[in-house]
Amino acid sequence: MTHSHGLRQYWETTGAAHTFTHPLDRELLGRRVPADARILDYGCGYGRLVAELADLGYRDVEGVDLSAALVARGRAERPDLRLSAVAGLPLPFPDGSFDAALLFAVLTCVPEEETQAATLTELARLVRPGGALYLSDVPLQSDKRHLARYREARPDGAAYGVFAIADGGVFRHQDPERLRGLLERSGFEVAEERRDEVPTLDGHTVTRIQLVARRAS
Repeated sequence: MTHSHGLRQYWETTGAAHTFTHPLDRELLGRRVPADARILDYGCGYGRLVAELADLGYRDVEGVDLSAALVARGRAERPDLRLSAVAGLPLPFPDGSFDAALLFAVLTCVPEEETQAATLTELARLVRPGGALYLSDVPLQSDKRHLARYREARPDGAAYGVFAIADGGVFRHQDPERLRGLLERSGFEVAEERRDEVPTLDGHTVTRIQLVARRAS
């Protein structure tokens, strides 16, 4: 999800054909989010995680995304899921509507600093005090391939870790310290952090960072 016109158009066209690969850590989810929780999947795409949650027995899951094309794809594939295309922020839910929210590989698609901050502020509004935010994203990588990307495919004026790919997509890998700071300033307290290796859209692997944060009272 992104708010800039060019990148938003990407997710309505070329990007809407991608098969997403960022996996759910079922054990981590199960320990932190009970099966009866009301869950928001923000940046749900075509509903891949909403479907997985439903198959795991989570019955109150809402998915939202800015891409109408991705949501339409998800509705066609799984008409039983609750997926909605939204115009932007704020989302059409009252404060504290959800027990938990998922933010999976969304910030990597949102290179703009202000949009990342606005996203987390909105999720802090929607998650009830004491509720959970389960964030999974890609931190800055240290391998030669990604260092070259950060150097050679970085758009003019973009932050370090932002890079463009051949089909027109622009992505951002996160500084973990900055990410933790964004969470804290938005009203979340990090309760657990994990790292592991996961597949990417282009068939490679990256180290990912998973942060489970509690909404402060």
